[in-house]
Amino acid sequence: MATLSFNTTRMRTPSLPRLPRSSSFTKPIKTHLSSQTLSKRRRFVSRSLPESSLSIAKEETEVVEDDDPTSELSYLDPETDAESIKEWELDFCSRPILDSRGKKIWELVVCDASLSLQVTKYFPNNVINSITLKDAIVSITQDLGVPLPEKIRFFRSQMQTIITKACKELAIKEVPSKRCLSLFLWLQERYDTVYTRHPGFQKGSLPLLSLDNPFPMNLPENLFGEKWAFVQLPYSAVREEISDFDEKFVFGATLDLDLLGIDVDENTLIPGLSVASSRAKPLAAWMNGLEVCSIEADSSKGCLILAVGISTRYVYATYKKTPVTTDEAEAWESAKKASGGLHFLAIQDDLDSDDCVGFWLLIDLPPPPV
Repeated sequence: MATLSFNTTRMRTPSLPRLPRSSSFTKPIKTHLSSQTLSKRRRFVSRSLPESSLSIAKEETEVVEDDDPTSELSYLDPETDAESIKEWELDFCSRPILDSRGKKIWELVVCDASLSLQVTKYFPNNVINSITLKDAIVSITQDLGVPLPEKIRFFRSQMQTIITKACKELAIKEVPSKRCLSLFLWLQERYDTVYTRHPGFQKGSLPLLSLDNPFPMNLPENLFGEKWAFVQLPYSAVREEISDFDEKFVFGATLDLDLLGIDVDENTLIPGLSVASSRAKPLAAWMNGLEVCSIEADSSKGCLILAVGISTRYVYATYKKTPVTTDEAEAWESAKKASGGLHFLAIQDDLDSDDCVGFWLLIDLPPPPV
């Protein structure tokens, strides 16, 4: 495993640094993910349940096939402290459904990361504006007795103006981010079990507001590291790193793999990228404000792509293309795909260090079909 710099002017002499408990690899990693890697449908509440029935534990709730796909959902887990829900995930977009006028229906979908809060509302296309969204957010708090959230995450750049304006008027911090993973899975669930059964469903209809995948930009100077290396960790070690979030101050972000339906064997090797810098703490602090989404090894261009926020992509690192480096980059990507998209970013003072200053658990999920 060669140590490669962030650009050609910062090249270091190749060596064999590695993250503790890891090893280099040139072949795809085999994992023990369950067949339900990307979905636990029992987590989503049935839309036709009467309000008195909503005390059923989420683990036992299943989508009922004869639910009315035209109905709306307003659900708060009665076992959850409403005051503890401080962050929402939100989508406000058209659906592949036509109303009686032959126009696409719009839908507001709101949840929190734990799916304790789940709300859907339909709207005609001629009332889509920030006032409608602001009023809908307020009505959710009034109907379910939850406070206004401190943050709202959303993943469509085309809706940023409307969402930002609505949030600003309610003193809510808007967070453009593709780390809306519970929302991603719920939209996939709704496509499979609600939209396709709606009487106005239009098969083959493309999303009106598709997700961006822009050409990667140059990395800002403050985000440069000094060395990096492809690494891998057993899932047990990944869990150990995640535990540091509760035990000491570490920059980064975790994922609720149980909620996402990802069942990982403790010995499964998870691919990652280790970045070393003499200014590791400032670097991790800068990264912490970027809503880091994923890392991609582009072997055709000899670079790593860092995706942050909604539609920002950076050339995170470059390397000299050789058969060895190409094989390693391709193997890393294969390992990521074999692990259901699961990977990580670790920032350290030194590649031989036993500690991480920052640790981000990441996952590549396919975009929702709507």
